[in-house]
Amino acid sequence: MTRIDQRFSELAAQGRKALVPFITCGDPSLEATVPVMHALVGAGADVIELGVPFSDPQADGPVIQRSSERALTRKVGLRQVLECCRRFRDADAKTPVVLMGYLNPMEIFGLEAFAKAAREAGVDGVLVVDCPPEEAESLKQTLSEAGVQLILLASPTTTDERLALIGELSEGYLYYVSFAGVTGASSLDTNEVSGRVDAVRAHCRTPIAVGFGVKDGDSARRAAERADGVVIGSALVAHLAEAGDPESAADAARDFLAPIRAALDGANG
Repeated sequence: MTRIDQRFSELAAQGRKALVPFITCGDPSLEATVPVMHALVGAGADVIELGVPFSDPQADGPVIQRSSERALTRKVGLRQVLECCRRFRDADAKTPVVLMGYLNPMEIFGLEAFAKAAREAGVDGVLVVDCPPEEAESLKQTLSEAGVQLILLASPTTTDERLALIGELSEGYLYYVSFAGVTGASSLDTNEVSGRVDAVRAHCRTPIAVGFGVKDGDSARRAAERADGVVIGSALVAHLAEAGDPESAADAARDFLAPIRAALDGANG
């Protein structure tokens, strides 16, 4: 059983929801990334999504776009992301790490070389935002041969036909985008999300984590009502943006995430 599968299995046995924070590697600084990752785990993160900076992150809103731009100005690329994963693994052998990014940097690296390097760095999964399920089978095979899981996305506009394909290919967990838009938008219709999650679950064997529109404890609790977990990104990235050094960034991450963990546990206690 992979680290991702093990974590979701443990949470299900405990009747708890997964808390999956997203941060951009290299922001607020490259030196802060690993301390922030550890702080998030200490505050109750179950899986870490680590963003790979990219020059054209079309699925991301202004907050994460600016975060990616800042990281790129610091010369943070895929190799630096993998190095952060290696350093994180020096002290944490259990928390799953998923790289979230776009296909271009991985293709430039070389997909087979990237898959091998990702596994050696301790990466558990890869979420490729711009790889449609119709083109994901070969990528999944390449990653699987290296022992890395492919995390797929679904949205409110995903057709039943496409959901069936996603269900066949999905590993680890499914990232359900709660509305059609970009990261950081404020809309979150709980009733619509709950109904759509039920529809997605009919096609998908993996746990479902809801992202987009999750900003705080209340929205996390509501988003997780029918899902297996929540992903929170833009609000956390914005909270970290002004941190001046690794220690203050870690403190900010811990202070931000702990109340959300408490809200999720309170809703399921």
